[in-house]
Amino acid sequence: MLKSRKFAALSLSALAVLTLSACGHDGQHEALRAEIAAVRAIAEEADAKATLAQADASQASADAAQAAADAQLAGEKADRIFREGLRK
Repeated sequence: MLKSRKFAALSLSALAVLTLSACGHDGQHEALRAEIAAVRAIAEEADAKATLAQADASQASADAAQAAADAQLAGEKADRIFREGLRK
């Protein structure tokens, strides 16, 4: 996932250089620079959101593992109590 982000950033930079070199007027250069800056801001925001989502997913996975362990212990305890009841 990190490799694709780096590739996307490099592709964006290469596209920006090619686009800027193709334009003839300073006004066009400034407009393209502003557009590139906006696209970069959007990409950085998406990256930050993805990082937060990944952290949330990791926490949810840890919570699920803990819940499974708790359920396993509760099941074992219930089985012990049931078996002890049958012996009496």
